[in-house]
Amino acid sequence: MDLRGKNIVVGVTGGIACYKACELVSALAKSGANVDVIMTKNAERFVSRLTFETLTGNRAVCDMFDRDFVYEVEHVSLAQKAHLFVIAPATANIIAKINRGIADDMLSTTVMATRSPIIICPAMNDGMYSNVNFQENLCGLRKKGYIIVDAVEGRLACDTVGKGRLANIPDILKEIERQLFKKNDYASKTVMVTAGPTVEEIDGVRFISNHSSGKMGCEIARAAKERGANVILIAGKITAPAPAVERIDVLTTRQMRDAVMENLQRADIIIKAAAPSDYRVVNRSKNKIKTDSLTLVLEKNPDIALEVGELKGDKKLVIFCAETENLIENALEKIRNKHADMIVANDVTKEGAGFETDTNIVTIIDSKGSIEDLPKMSKCEVANIILDKLLQL
Repeated sequence: MDLRGKNIVVGVTGGIACYKACELVSALAKSGANVDVIMTKNAERFVSRLTFETLTGNRAVCDMFDRDFVYEVEHVSLAQKAHLFVIAPATANIIAKINRGIADDMLSTTVMATRSPIIICPAMNDGMYSNVNFQENLCGLRKKGYIIVDAVEGRLACDTVGKGRLANIPDILKEIERQLFKKNDYASKTVMVTAGPTVEEIDGVRFISNHSSGKMGCEIARAAKERGANVILIAGKITAPAPAVERIDVLTTRQMRDAVMENLQRADIIIKAAAPSDYRVVNRSKNKIKTDSLTLVLEKNPDIALEVGELKGDKKLVIFCAETENLIENALEKIRNKHADMIVANDVTKEGAGFETDTNIVTIIDSKGSIEDLPKMSKCEVANIILDKLLQL
C-alpha cells in the first residue's frame, strides 16, 4: 500500500484499545502517509502524545487552546488538509457526540469541520455495544454516510467474551485503502438491488419468512454507490443497516415483484440479492387463528428473477442462491433457467456463510461458464468482487 501524498487524520479516544491505534498509525506512516493524530484527554491516560509524535513525526494534538505552536485555526486546518479521517478506537461517547452534532473538544470539533470521508471504528464493552442508545447512534452515523468498520467478537478487557473488540488493524487498513483509492467505474450506471426477506401473512399476527437479514444486498448497494452508481434499493423486512440510497420498502413477494417491474426500465443492472418467499398463504385469516391444529394452503409466488431474465434485453442480471446441498448443480440450473448473467451461490450450512453473518463464502458462476470459489471474506469484499466481475461481462 503506497500512501505517499495522502494526509490522514487519526482520532484516538479513551479506551483500552488505544494501544492498537499505535499499530495503525505506525502502519500508515510506514506506507508513506502524512499522519496527524488528535487525542482526547482520556486517550492520554492510556497512551502518551510522545508515542504518536515519534511514530508520525508530527505533533499530536489534544488541547483546543494549546498555544505552544505556530498559530492557525488548527481544527479547521487539519480538517481541510485531510484526505481521510479515521477514529480508532471510537468510544460510545465520541460516536454519540458526532451523531448528535456536539463539538466540545479538539476531536469532535475537527470532525464537524472536515469534508473528507470519515471512518469510525467502534471499541467498547459488549454491554455498551449492545445498548439501544449506542446502536441508535451507530445506525445514525451509517445513515449520514460515515463509514463504519464495525467491532468484532472476542475476549474483551473486562474479561468477558462478546462483540466490542476493535476491528483487526489489517481490516481497518484495507478500508482506508479502499476509501482513498475509490473506483468510479459505475458512474454512468443505475443499479437496482433487492435485499432481505419478504413475509407472507398467515393471520393478523403470524407470517412465513426466512432468516435473511439483508446484509449482503445492503453491502452491494453501498459498494455500488461508493463506485459512483445511482442505486435503487428494494428492501424487504431487512434488519441490516442500509446505505443512504433511493429505497423502496416492501413486505410481500408480490410487492417486491411490482417494485422491481415498476423500476426495471430505469436500471442498467439488476442484482437480486433478496430472499423472497417462494409461497404465499391462500387461506390467510384477518384475525388471529386460535385452533389446536392448523393446515395452511400455499400457492406459488411469482418468480421475480425469471420474469426479469425474460425481459431484461441488454441489461445485466445477477441472481443469488442459498443452498444446503448440490450447490454447483443447483446454481448452474438456476443461471440457465432464469437467463441470468451471473449467479452468486453459497452453502448456508458452512460456518461464516449465509444468513445474518458479516462474512460469506460464495461461488461465482457467470453465463460464459466461468466458476470461481471465493474464500471466507466480509460481505463488503464479496460485494466489490461481484461488481468487478460484472464489469468484465
